[in-house]
Amino acid sequence: MSAAAAAAAAAPQAWPDLRRLEPVDREFGLGRGTPIDRYYIEQFLDRHRGDVCGRVLEVGDASYTRRFGEDRVTRSDVLHTPPGGRSATVIGDFATGDGIPPNTFDCIILTQVLPFIFDVRAAVRHCRAALKPGGVVLATVPCISQISQYDMERWGDFWRFTSLSARRLFEEAFVGGTVAVEAHGNALAATAFIQGLSTQDLTQAELDHRDPVYQLIVTIRAVRAEEPT
Repeated sequence: MSAAAAAAAAAPQAWPDLRRLEPVDREFGLGRGTPIDRYYIEQFLDRHRGDVCGRVLEVGDASYTRRFGEDRVTRSDVLHTPPGGRSATVIGDFATGDGIPPNTFDCIILTQVLPFIFDVRAAVRHCRAALKPGGVVLATVPCISQISQYDMERWGDFWRFTSLSARRLFEEAFVGGTVAVEAHGNALAATAFIQGLSTQDLTQAELDHRDPVYQLIVTIRAVRAEEPT
């Protein structure tokens, strides 16, 4: 069980009054516990942990590679845009493809990255190109979410996605491969997330209920087609 799932299994915290102009927490609920979007992200990665193997690329840091890849990972790479972070092993840009080695990775973990890339179509194309044939990208994108002020002030916060837009983006790039898209969330979870409440404020049943009209997080598993023999 992931940390987020374990938190949801406990008795929920009492909610504060929500008739307010300021949210309960401006940092996505970190001040109260585990952010609600991370519940869906980590459940998705846990279901597909078998894909996290071989040479794996993650953006920013390798925390999910370590947690879900375990001993199946033969090499862990971290991508950062120029000038790069201290843990980066690949300095590159998905928008342009610069610095991204092609046909290299067995798995790319791309959680909550695409909203901050303006040329998102190019980013998905370059992500596919970086995979080996048969390689997998595990991606997540927000649908209902507040702006990330940190990212907005540095490189921009541009996009929110629906399950339909995510499917079209990835099917356009992963021709001949397979694309599986799912939406997660409901009105209660979305309300709690926007207010900065946390996973600890909801029950697991409340988190797991799905309402396709209130998509909080969209998950994508896309596999690059095998090369013809």
